[in-house]
Amino acid sequence: MGMSASQARFLCLTARKSNVEFEGQQINQQRTTLSNESGSYYSELCNMVVPTPPSVDDYTKVTYTFDDGALTNTITSMIAKGNNEYSISYIQQWQDDYSIVSASSSIIAKENDKYKVGSAELRKLGQYDALNIANDPYLSTLDENQLQDLMEQETYYQSMLNEKVYNDPASNDEWYVRYVKDAVAGSYVPYFYQAASVENDHNYTNGYATSNINCYSLGSATKTKEILNALGRVEKDSTGRYISIALIETDANGNEITKEYSLTTNTTTDEEAYNDALNKYQYEQYQYDQKVQEINSKIEIVQQQDKSLELELKQLDTEETAISTEMEAVKKVISKNVDSSFKTFNA
Repeated sequence: MGMSASQARFLCLTARKSNVEFEGQQINQQRTTLSNESGSYYSELCNMVVPTPPSVDDYTKVTYTFDDGALTNTITSMIAKGNNEYSISYIQQWQDDYSIVSASSSIIAKENDKYKVGSAELRKLGQYDALNIANDPYLSTLDENQLQDLMEQETYYQSMLNEKVYNDPASNDEWYVRYVKDAVAGSYVPYFYQAASVENDHNYTNGYATSNINCYSLGSATKTKEILNALGRVEKDSTGRYISIALIETDANGNEITKEYSLTTNTTTDEEAYNDALNKYQYEQYQYDQKVQEINSKIEIVQQQDKSLELELKQLDTEETAISTEMEAVKKVISKNVDSSFKTFNA
């Protein structure tokens, strides 16, 4: 290879080596960017909050109850006042067998401003006339004194109904009534209908009520009453559980009266609240798993891209090594050519 050819080859190799080095720098920059991106994903994974499943204990509470005759009392709070005395609040619960309760409604028919269920005509509560007495199987069995007693009773029914429906026992809202004989007990049971609904023409089509008109009757219902800040003392067992309570009252003479009751421990779990929390946890866990899967997929893509760049970089390293080797060989040829040229000129 002549001097000119050798120098031209050396210059070409130098340019190629510079280009390879530049490509290597570009790849390293891309790998640095991918490394930062991957680090960002890992940081996001580390900062994610792992959902915690709910504990049944968090939705379970211990309550204490005591019985006082027909009353069941559930303690809602006990605040220590010192000297083993507590301010105690509790809810009384009992079964009232003489309450207004919802009953199954019946189809009401309207005929000439009269309202009937089947063949039985509805009568305004607390009102009656001779025709009512003649046509009503129940009223026809009562004498005058009994009728008067019934009207007084119906006045009480009206206040009970208005308290139940309107939360106002003194309300003037009127009601209709019909009495149905109980086949088993042989007594007559009253059924009540709101006059405002019965007399509403919009509720009727072709003489029959098409809208549901609420019906009420007498029955058994659970009643409650809250007692606040009663004074009392309590006794605990060795485990710290309350086992008895003594309620303290004062008579008219200022004397202390103590009534003692045994306490029953009840453990109750709010299943509905727990299930809601469990459903929320499962949803959050699903979202968490989906997010983790999404981030892992992105990291995997970054790793594949980095691996591809790494292979390219190795190829460039191999190429650079080959170029460097060839450049050394060309440099030796150029050196020999230079030495030959100087020897020729010296001769």
